[in-house]
Amino acid sequence: MTTFDDREKGFETKFALDQEQEFKAMARRNKLLGLWAAEKMGLSPESAEDYARAVVRADFEQPGDEDVFRKLDQDFRGSGISVSEGEIRSKMDELASIARDEIRAGS
Repeated sequence: MTTFDDREKGFETKFALDQEQEFKAMARRNKLLGLWAAEKMGLSPESAEDYARAVVRADFEQPGDEDVFRKLDQDFRGSGISVSEGEIRSKMDELASIARDEIRAGS
């Protein structure tokens, strides 16, 4: 192998690792988001865990964050709780940052 081939392999490996970490961070973010929403809706601890798992699953409906946002928005409305789009999106960003930090730290 040449040095170029070694560098290319290194970049491919780093890209794969970065993608895996981002996937894990978004799954963690969605769980945290589900727990936050469950608390706002007044769910019991057991129901909150179930709801958090449902939020994680919602992210597999389509690429991007819109499926998660839509689930939260609909569930808040269904619960009679008024949470603005800005508040939900802000919390999504905040928890994404926290989740990435936790994944990088290995926790």
